[in-house]
Amino acid sequence: MNLIDFLNENYFMLVPALCVLGYALKQTPQIPNWSIIWILFFMSFTLATYAYGFEFEAIVNSITATGVSLFGQQLLCIRDKDPPSDKKDNELD
Repeated sequence: MNLIDFLNENYFMLVPALCVLGYALKQTPQIPNWSIIWILFFMSFTLATYAYGFEFEAIVNSITATGVSLFGQQLLCIRDKDPPSDKKDNELD
């Protein structure tokens, strides 16, 4: 299942913009982690409704764009925390 398949192609530009904004917010110590999701959603919703009008499709696609960007950011965090080891599976320490 690809989340990007659920996102209208007009909203693809939101995903990288939200990733960059999310990374910048994550590096800001004054902003708590729980509020980053809401800030990203608010920015996505604002940009989507400004560009495409206040419609149901804009709301759904702004939620989806926020989810895709957060999912991608979490995948990068998991990858950075747990690097693959060079050991073979059957080797013991």
